[in-house]
Amino acid sequence: MLLIDTIGLKKLSDVFFLILRRNLSPAVLEWLLSKTDLIIKEEKSIQLHLCFAHLPRFATKQTFEVLDQEIKQIEAQLAGFTIYDWTLDKFARVWLLMQIPSAHKETYLKKINSLFATAEMNEQIALYTALPFYSYPEEWLNRCEEGIRSNIGTVLEAIMYHNPYPARFLSDPSWNQLVLKAFFTEKNVNQIVGLKERMNEKLSATLQDYIQERLAASRTVAPEIYQLTEQMNP
Repeated sequence: MLLIDTIGLKKLSDVFFLILRRNLSPAVLEWLLSKTDLIIKEEKSIQLHLCFAHLPRFATKQTFEVLDQEIKQIEAQLAGFTIYDWTLDKFARVWLLMQIPSAHKETYLKKINSLFATAEMNEQIALYTALPFYSYPEEWLNRCEEGIRSNIGTVLEAIMYHNPYPARFLSDPSWNQLVLKAFFTEKNVNQIVGLKERMNEKLSATLQDYIQERLAASRTVAPEIYQLTEQMNP
């Protein structure tokens, strides 16, 4: 089941576009729209790769203006998701990914997977952030699990923070790995969508072992760990 249906995705894409139009110069917006038109029409991925790679040259790495009303509209379409503190180039890349035609499954999967295969760090961040918007959501489980194994903090945060995809689609073992990785790498677990809802006995037992190891080594324990384990063992 999709996190967001076709109508909701269209509404979200429209909100994103209004934000882009307000924050990009007319010349850059015209360039982006012309490239997007080529991307929609092409059978291969040449224009997609070029535009995805070149976007930071046109859309800066600075934060951008978002209206309160737009934030509410985004949250209404996809609970738990936020664009807070994004950079403009990341925002433009995610919008671009939403424009890739998905009617032909094999072609669609091939295009996005080709981006993953060649992505540098900032491109990976955009690709993982966009997980909730991809068609055929079950097809991206391996990519998500691959990202959880990453040692790049910002890539992990793209999967963990305000991203509804992992909580909806990951198996319990993969979900548990994500949560444990978040604690091990001292991420802000309060930004993980579905953290309390996906709590399970295996994760609780592992976290209790983790608590004992930390205490035995005279190290601090994040209070969120106690809260999660107490949820399973009141």
